[in-house]
Amino acid sequence: MQTKIKPGSIEPSSRSSELQGLRSLFPGQLLTHPVDMLTYEMDAAIDRGVPEGVLFPESAEDVVKAVRWAARAGVPLVARGAGTGLSGGAVAEHGGLIIEFSRLNHIQEFDPKGRAVCIEPGLVNLKLDEFVKKAGLYFPPDPASGRAATLGGNLAENAGGPHCFKYGVMTNYVTGLQVVLADGRIVRFGGAAYDYPEYDFSGVLTGSEGTLGIIVQAWLRLLRNPPGVKTLMAAFESVEDAGQAVSAIIANGLVPATMEFMDRKMMRIIEDYAHAGLPVEAEAALIIEVDGYPDSLQPQMAEILGILQEQDAFGIRVAQTAEERDRIWYGRKSAAGAMARLSPAYYLLDGTVPRSLLAEALTEVNRICNDLELRVAYVFHAGDGNLHPFILIENPNDPELMQRIFQAGERIMHICVERQGSITGEHGVGIEKRRFMPLMYNQNELNAMLDVKAVFDPAGLLNPGKIFPQAAVSAEPNADFKSETLLTRLPTNTEFIPASNSEVVEIFRAANRKGATIRLRGGGTKSAWLPPANWIVSSGRLNCICAYAPQDLYVTTQAGMSLAELQAELIPNGMWVPLVSPWEKSTIGGMLSTNFNAPLRMRYGGLRDLVLAVTAVLPDGRLVKMGRPVVKNVAGYDLSKLFIGAHGTLGFVTEATLKVVPLPRCRKSLLIPLDDLRGGIEIGQRLVADCLVASGLLLISNSQYPQCQELETIAGIAPYYLLYTAEGLPEDVDTELAQVRKHLQKFRQSACVDFESISASELWTGWMRSVHEDSTVVRLGLPPKD
Repeated sequence: MQTKIKPGSIEPSSRSSELQGLRSLFPGQLLTHPVDMLTYEMDAAIDRGVPEGVLFPESAEDVVKAVRWAARAGVPLVARGAGTGLSGGAVAEHGGLIIEFSRLNHIQEFDPKGRAVCIEPGLVNLKLDEFVKKAGLYFPPDPASGRAATLGGNLAENAGGPHCFKYGVMTNYVTGLQVVLADGRIVRFGGAAYDYPEYDFSGVLTGSEGTLGIIVQAWLRLLRNPPGVKTLMAAFESVEDAGQAVSAIIANGLVPATMEFMDRKMMRIIEDYAHAGLPVEAEAALIIEVDGYPDSLQPQMAEILGILQEQDAFGIRVAQTAEERDRIWYGRKSAAGAMARLSPAYYLLDGTVPRSLLAEALTEVNRICNDLELRVAYVFHAGDGNLHPFILIENPNDPELMQRIFQAGERIMHICVERQGSITGEHGVGIEKRRFMPLMYNQNELNAMLDVKAVFDPAGLLNPGKIFPQAAVSAEPNADFKSETLLTRLPTNTEFIPASNSEVVEIFRAANRKGATIRLRGGGTKSAWLPPANWIVSSGRLNCICAYAPQDLYVTTQAGMSLAELQAELIPNGMWVPLVSPWEKSTIGGMLSTNFNAPLRMRYGGLRDLVLAVTAVLPDGRLVKMGRPVVKNVAGYDLSKLFIGAHGTLGFVTEATLKVVPLPRCRKSLLIPLDDLRGGIEIGQRLVADCLVASGLLLISNSQYPQCQELETIAGIAPYYLLYTAEGLPEDVDTELAQVRKHLQKFRQSACVDFESISASELWTGWMRSVHEDSTVVRLGLPPKD
């Protein structure tokens, strides 16, 4: 698709009268004075652009009116939160109107039992976290700017933070969005529940930097706030030793809440400023934090201490009080302020690499900065491979210095991309990195993103000039694939079983030429769900593991590999993909296509949270790869989300990169006999409110289903049974199940039986394989659809 997007049809010089007309619509809500505009010419980065007006909406209806006005007048719009962004994403490069959301800053709905909250985009990140913690809940995304950054800005950039290694990034907590589209229509995608039967536009809009729509409301999921936390700092003689320690901790099956890295230069800069007691004599230091129930903290910390000593760590400091923990974190969080004392500005990059390649990448970055005579120091998220080199800018008005700095930035981007990383992990592309997008994506991939942009914003008025290179040119679909021998010898109305991406490309291009419809087939477990088509394309020969990196916690597999085969390869190494299926032949591609999630979702997230990247053939035959094998990647639109649950209507996913996690060290269940369905649902909902490591909560009616006979044998005959499964560290599991027993006593439901032979997921998969008309299963671990 040829995409041409213009920033606006009215030149800036002729917009003043248009903006004056806007004032009558919004009395007391519009700034236009040139002096006021200077306040909004930058975000926290170095790019500049002066808007012609700044509007302060007070309702979603205000945003609708403003967008409709802009659509009629051809005026560019830029949504802005607190201006803490680090890529120029909120800069009005083409003039126009900034919509500033500081007055839309309310919590609109809060459901502590359902662990959900509905917010306006101007609410500050830290304010939300403080609010939900009063109810014992937790909102994990915690960018360094969280004290000022708004959630609208976090959504626009798909923000992360130190704790995303364990808990994920912003997109993992978005269940729904209300959005004003470029023509002024207001639409809702998703909602308070999970897995709506629709394309995952919420996933695509998250991280789209305000270029597809303007978010006016968001539904976010919450977690239980971990009851305990323990923090340490360890010093190392080399960067390599610190990197090896991170890999060793992961290899041991541990998943700390966070692992942060600082080098010697940064520690000395911070210590001169903050006096936080950092080990300035060391070459590197790690801050490692674990969380969970209090009984699990000491065993976790003891295991990590043993690993650190094996990796020659020294000066290990374990915080014994909240004050000591705060002091450790004060040093880490003082980095930006400390750097500001040394120079008027700094250039902060945020590329990512697979975590096992951190030390190697850091060595290369140091070499580049030394070659270009630049001063650089580091503080970054070691757990997720997110580099943060701070390059000092002693004189921003020195063109020769700035040229060297930008040259360093470009070379650093190459280092990240060459190692299968991303040009940006959390700051976004904005203006700063748009010229680097072709490093990550070929023209077909960029055009696929631009196709989405053209659907949402055909006039190009929403945050124009961001993300994409200024001179994007369309390419012929799949010029790399010339051969058409496959199709010339095969008749129509048959099943194609391609063995490579190039063969899939040929099939789709031929279908376009012949006007043939295509139905995709995996293991055949859900073929009855799909309508007939001229051709069937099977993934049966696309059944290999392409890459497996346990040290980086990912696996890339072809779509035709069954989940059972994949788990058989991973489990002997102590890893797994936290997915289950009732059917042995279920393929990875089929599960992605149908967004097939099990009760495990309440513990590990859904498929949308486990997919890091996909390779797909689009209906027109273009081959595209979206995403990278890293936890944090906010370069461009996350189109991988669109394929999950799309039932093959948007293309054929041929490969998928999935997160893997260490196998749980312990899995136990409680079986609770119940007298009635309503009472069982009420008890289950109360238990969900306090769960931390539950991996399944299932309410099942007694029936002729074979496993129900086993339940009868263990817990006695009852109309219904509630099965509560917890998994993770043994101490966490035991504490949680003891907590469940206490709750049951409060509910006057003291009868419960320890039950380790079947988990909630195993009970569910067995029930799915042999559904009886007289049986009922309710998955209580997820909120119901609204």
